[in-house]
Amino acid sequence: MHLHLPRVEFPIGKKWLTIVIATITSIILLLVVGYSIYLHTQNSALKTKITKDDATITEINSKLDSLKSQDQYKTNIALKQQIDQVQSTFSKSVTVYENLLDLENPPKDIKGLDGLYANVLSQLAKSDYAGATNSLTDISGKIASEEAKLASIAAASIPASIPASTNAPSSGNYSRQQVSTDVGNFMVDIVGGDLGSTKVIVDTASDSTCGNNCPVLPLATYVARNGAYAGVNGSYFCPTSYPTCVGKTNSFDLLLMNKNKTYFNSDNNVYSTNPAVIFGGGYIRFVGAASEWGRNTSIDSMISNYPLLVSNSNIAFGGSGDPKINSASTRSFVANKGNTVYIGVVHGATTEQVAHVMKTLGMDNALNLDDGGSAAFWYGGYKVGPGRDLPNVILFVKK
Repeated sequence: MHLHLPRVEFPIGKKWLTIVIATITSIILLLVVGYSIYLHTQNSALKTKITKDDATITEINSKLDSLKSQDQYKTNIALKQQIDQVQSTFSKSVTVYENLLDLENPPKDIKGLDGLYANVLSQLAKSDYAGATNSLTDISGKIASEEAKLASIAAASIPASIPASTNAPSSGNYSRQQVSTDVGNFMVDIVGGDLGSTKVIVDTASDSTCGNNCPVLPLATYVARNGAYAGVNGSYFCPTSYPTCVGKTNSFDLLLMNKNKTYFNSDNNVYSTNPAVIFGGGYIRFVGAASEWGRNTSIDSMISNYPLLVSNSNIAFGGSGDPKINSASTRSFVANKGNTVYIGVVHGATTEQVAHVMKTLGMDNALNLDDGGSAAFWYGGYKVGPGRDLPNVILFVKK
C-alpha cells in the first residue's frame, strides 16, 4: 500500500522575487561602499604617516648637515688627518733613523746626516710634518748616495795585495780574495769545511725561544765555548738600537734548531715558508722553505734566513723592493760546494750582487745571513767585526 502525501506549493510571485534581488543588491552595495571607505581611510593614514616620515628624514638630514658644519666635527676630521700624517711621518722617520744606524755601525763617513736628522726631530716637535717629510726624503736620498759611493769605493779600493781568484779555498783553509763577477769586483772573506772532518753547528745565547730583552754574545765567545775554528753571524734579529725593536730587543723570529736540539719559534708557522739550511751528520741540505725540513731532530742544527741566493748552481735571487736588501753592505753567507760548507762575508755588496759572487765561486747553494752592523766573521781572530753581540751564530768545529 502506498501513502500519498499532498503536494505543497509555495507561490513566489514576481513582486517577491524583485524584493529579494533588490535586498541582495543593496547589501552588496553597502559592502562595496564600506570597503571603499575603509581603503580611503587606510590610504589617508598611510599618506599621513609617509608625510610625517618624510618630515622626520628631512629633519635628520638637516641636523646632520648642521653637525657637519659645527667646529667640533670639523676639528675631529682635521685631528684624524693630523694623526694619519704623524703616523706616516714617524714611520718614515724611524726607517731613516735605522738606515743611519746601519751606516754608522761599522763607522762610515756620514758627516752632516746626523745633523739633518736632528733637524727632522725639531720639525716634528713643531708639528711641521710637511717639512719633516721633505727633510726625510732628502736624507734618504743622501743615504742612498752614500751607500752607492761606499760600494764604489769598496770595489775600487780592494788592495792590490788581495789575490784575484774565482776558486773557493780548500777545506780547513781561509782566504781573502778578490772575485770578479759580471756585476763587478768584490772582496770576499771565506773559509771552507769538509763535512768529513768538520761538524757545522748553530749555537744560541738563549736556551729557548725569547721574545724580548734576549741574551746575546760576541761571536768570539761562541767560538771559544765550542772550541770552533771558524764562525759567522746568523739570522736577522732585532738590535736594541732600533726604535722598531722596542718590546722585542735582541729577539729573532725565524725558525732555528740549535746544537742542543732545541727548536726555536715553533709557533711562527708563517716563517716556515722562508729558506733554510740543514746541517746533518755528514751532509748539508738547502731548502726553499723551512717546512720541507719537517722538524727532524736527528740533524745537527738548522737555521732559517732569507733570501736563498743560489739553488742547484743557479742564481735564485734577483733583487727586491726592500731598501736594506738592495743597499750595499757587509753581507754574510753560508754556502756549499758538494760536501764542503763555506761561510764568509762579501764586502760592499747588495744581496743580489752576493748571489753573483756565490755563482762565480761555483757554489751549488747559498743562503744570505744577517748583514751590516751585525756582520761578524772569525778565523783565528776577527776577520770582520766584531759588530753587534749576536743571538745565534754558525760555527765550524773539527770532528
